[in-house]
Amino acid sequence: MIQINQLKLPCEHGEGEILVKASKLLKCAPSEITEIKILRKSIDARKKPQIFFIYTILVKLKNQSNEQRIVKSLKNKDINVASDKKYQAPLFGSQLLEHRPVIIGSGPAGLFCAYMLAEWGYRPIIFERGECVEKRLKSVEAFWSGETLKKDSNVQFGEGGAGTFSDGKLNTLVKDPCGRNKKVLEVFVKHGAPKQIIYDYKPHIGTDILTSVIRNMRETIIKNGGNIYFEHKMTDIVLKKKKDSIKVEKIIIAHDGKKEEIDCEQLILALGHSARDTFFMLHEKEIPMEAKAFAVGVRVEHPQRLINQSQYGTKEHDILGAAPYKLAANLDSGRGVYSFCMCPGGYVVNASSEEGRLAVNGMSYHDRNSTHANSAIVVTVTPEDYGDKEDALSGIYFQQKLESAAYQAGKGKIPVQRFEDFCEDRKSTILTEIPCMKGNYTPANVRSVFPEEIAASIEKGIFLFDKKIKGFAHKDVLLSGVESRTSSPVRIMRNPEFESEVQGIYPCGEGAGYAGGITSAAMDGIKTAEAIARKYRRFDI
Repeated sequence: MIQINQLKLPCEHGEGEILVKASKLLKCAPSEITEIKILRKSIDARKKPQIFFIYTILVKLKNQSNEQRIVKSLKNKDINVASDKKYQAPLFGSQLLEHRPVIIGSGPAGLFCAYMLAEWGYRPIIFERGECVEKRLKSVEAFWSGETLKKDSNVQFGEGGAGTFSDGKLNTLVKDPCGRNKKVLEVFVKHGAPKQIIYDYKPHIGTDILTSVIRNMRETIIKNGGNIYFEHKMTDIVLKKKKDSIKVEKIIIAHDGKKEEIDCEQLILALGHSARDTFFMLHEKEIPMEAKAFAVGVRVEHPQRLINQSQYGTKEHDILGAAPYKLAANLDSGRGVYSFCMCPGGYVVNASSEEGRLAVNGMSYHDRNSTHANSAIVVTVTPEDYGDKEDALSGIYFQQKLESAAYQAGKGKIPVQRFEDFCEDRKSTILTEIPCMKGNYTPANVRSVFPEEIAASIEKGIFLFDKKIKGFAHKDVLLSGVESRTSSPVRIMRNPEFESEVQGIYPCGEGAGYAGGITSAAMDGIKTAEAIARKYRRFDI
């Protein structure tokens, strides 16, 4: 097949114009082209309001033997002979498994690790502390309506992980020479996600569709020999110590008020970034881990029309819909401040998972049709900032301190502050904009939640971003807090074979400190499945 890069068309182009443009570039009749496959689609808004789509496509000709000759004759650096590379499963190992692999957590990492192991015949078992996605949706909606928080099933915990209640963004900066990223997207599409996520430059699914996709993946895992147990929480691990090694032997699972011992020789820890009680337990068991850098800040809300005007040159765009943005700046202090998890046409949500502490996140439905855009504006913090760098848990304590302060600032509701009031360090008494929020909120002093250096960095960053998006620092812009769960504050150490010093333990995904978002966590889950498959023999042979 022939790959054409940088094929440019107005965003209003018709269905057949890609074929016409491709045939012109290849200097052949449209009838000579039998297939066109879109590999990538991005937006070029440099001449807004005139906006273009930029495509990378694969073209198949009737006479495939002519492809090399045509490419050579054109001498165009954007036209090459190409092959559509497929993901390849690893060569399976030969060591016998005494027990089925156990996965703790059903977020993207755990879900994709289980999916691949089940597909390959390893019959994995998942234990998830939270509810299945159908029950979880009801619990989260009830919490947002004012009912009591469920500590083990909320925005952070439950089937699908924290990413279920997000924008469902699937772009990643992880390099992918082996095709794992594409495999993740293909699996999502197979289970009900929109087909365009395969090629969109910034693909997203949305919470409303993602929940169905996750349920369908669960059914495939079970069909292929896996098992998933919800409302089953790992509370302890039993280690077998020998002279020269330590190995996992059992885990303790709590469910229905009872505790059960599970024999286990391969334990995949796909915990998620909020499993603090599990991190504490692992630390007590001396599982090697360390504190790591992460970021904290606020959620900022703007009218979506303002963002559209800045990005697209028009307040509404029928084809492109709600516009995203991505912003970053380096401050004179040496700190970096940047936007994170931007949700066009989205909602700020109460993402708490502990009583007496409050955290926020951003979420969009597939249509991205709320009146406001929101994103986190965050500042990187390191172990040197938040405590004893020798204490692996110091980042967790720092998060908890901020979340307790946010809970107090809003008296249990999401604290919201106008940007002008944030700059003046005074409590907002009225909000001139109505927030787009899931969960109860109240005017408050969000700035008081943070150490002054972090608050000042957020303020400076927002003023710098106003130079890129006019109106970003308007006095009535809404800030809410605290955005504290950007990534895991710990890293559970592992070797190049993805295994801990404690044999049989495989730290995996965002919670273990090896990913940052749905796609990268899913890819790490696949890598962990590969590591196990390369070593051990399948159950079905």
